[in-house]
Parts: sequence; C-alpha cells; structure tokens
Amino acid sequence: MRKYETMLLLSPELGSEERQTVIDMVTGVVEADGGTMVEVNEKDWGLRELAYPVRKQTRGYYILFTYALPGAAVAELERKIRITDGVFKFVTVKLDDKYEEEAA
Repeated sequence: MRKYETMLLLSPELGSEERQTVIDMVTGVVEADGGTMVEVNEKDWGLRELAYPVRKQTRGYYILFTYALPGAAVAELERKIRITDGVFKFVTVKLDDKYEEEAA
C-alpha cells in the first residue's frame, strides 16, 4: 500500500450533514478497498476565500484526507468523488511508496 493525500473543495452551501456524508463516503470507499484512513482534517482548513471564482462561488470548504490505499483503488475513489454532488475540485497526491501501519 502507498500513502496518499486528497484535498476536496466543497460547496459553501453544503450544511454540516452533507459535509459529513461526503467524509463518510470517502472513508467508506478507502476502507472497503482494503485501505486505512490515517487522518481527516477538516477543522484546520474549513471555509476559506478562493483565489478565483469556481463555479461562480468565491468561497469553499476544504477537507484534507490522508490515507493508505493500494494504487489501483485510488482510481475508484477519484471516480466516486467526481460524481459526488457538492464537490467542486479535488487533487490526490502520492506521499510515500510504502506505508507501514506500525510506523504511523
């Protein structure tokens, strides 16, 4: 397994329930594909002004996921993120080639 980070930019119009639904969906996909969720960071990022308008919005809610997942399963996670309502943009970055759960 490799370690990845995914940053989601969500619509500011989503309520806390809808944001939690997106978090649960991402966590569920990672764990269903045999991965491990290392961290979900929504408190430090939160609602912020955007540098430029995205879909006519000037603010967005950021959530950062850190997880370990087999490489082939990342494509499935990204596919599900693309079809999720309320997600403006996302980016996935590979952090480490190997992930050892004991070290985390």
